[in-house]
Amino acid sequence: ERERRRRLVVVCSVCCVCVKANMATAAAMSFDAGHRDVVHDVQFDFYGKRLATASSDRSVKIFEVVGSEQKLVADLAGHEGPVWQVSWAHPKFGNLLASCSFDQRVMVWKEVSEGNWQVLYQTPPGLHTASINAVTFAPQEVGLVLAAASSDGSISILTYNGNTGNWSTEKIANAHSLGCLSVSWAPAFQPGAMVQPSSAPLQPSKFLVSCGCDNSIKVWSFSDAHGKWMQQGSDLAGHTNWVRDVAWAPNMGMPRSTIASASEDGKVFIWSQAPNTTNWQSKLLKDFGCPVWRVSWSVSGGLLAVSDANNEASLWKEAVDGTWEQISQ
Repeated sequence: ERERRRRLVVVCSVCCVCVKANMATAAAMSFDAGHRDVVHDVQFDFYGKRLATASSDRSVKIFEVVGSEQKLVADLAGHEGPVWQVSWAHPKFGNLLASCSFDQRVMVWKEVSEGNWQVLYQTPPGLHTASINAVTFAPQEVGLVLAAASSDGSISILTYNGNTGNWSTEKIANAHSLGCLSVSWAPAFQPGAMVQPSSAPLQPSKFLVSCGCDNSIKVWSFSDAHGKWMQQGSDLAGHTNWVRDVAWAPNMGMPRSTIASASEDGKVFIWSQAPNTTNWQSKLLKDFGCPVWRVSWSVSGGLLAVSDANNEASLWKEAVDGTWEQISQ
């Protein structure tokens, strides 16, 4: 069983886009990552040429991927506990990778020369007092910014200042009273913003969605007027157990905001919000009958990948009439 769980089954997000175009089954690849314990996360970089893995063996591994071949190019050791998640920065900032761990730290790694990675930054002691369960880079329009979710119930926002070379930290305290499990950034521009006629340059906005052990989902935005992060509207209620993951869909000209959520209660919900409204409408994608661990959107936001406790991954697509249909498993 342990050997089986060490192996990775990866569905490339680039292939997901091909599925949308060709209505064909996405290609999958399986390989032994060489970790000594359970693999918790797998993430492709922006170009889909590098793959990072996070494991309970306290390490992060980076592979070059060419076709069906994988080559280990870096083995990053520095965490003192299981590594739960990794996130790649946009390539405009260089080759940067963030990782988060049970050791209550976020570490940002930088490739200073080919195959040579060093720690660029790590969160200061005491920023979080429990496991950091999720980490994700913001859209590149926002800048070099990270969000991290912790079991201490808070969310931290880590921002790099290019003028000083320093990182600053902000916290959303008590975001989820029983612990925060996942966080996801909204697209930098609101639905329809890029097609609205305007002479003024578009200004990116900062929105987050989070979920946790309190069975709830919350949407946050940064208020320039108040100089802090504030919750938008009321909690998104519908799940009856821990909400394990949330993912805000990329917006390629769609006239609404869309969020997917996955829960221990076995359900996946699709939440949608029309422009200039505050209410979110929910639609049940499916009751999988077992805990659902992760949800992930394709680059275009047209496909949703779901993984569950039965070790199955499925792909879903929204039909013209607004219903969701499974296209691959």
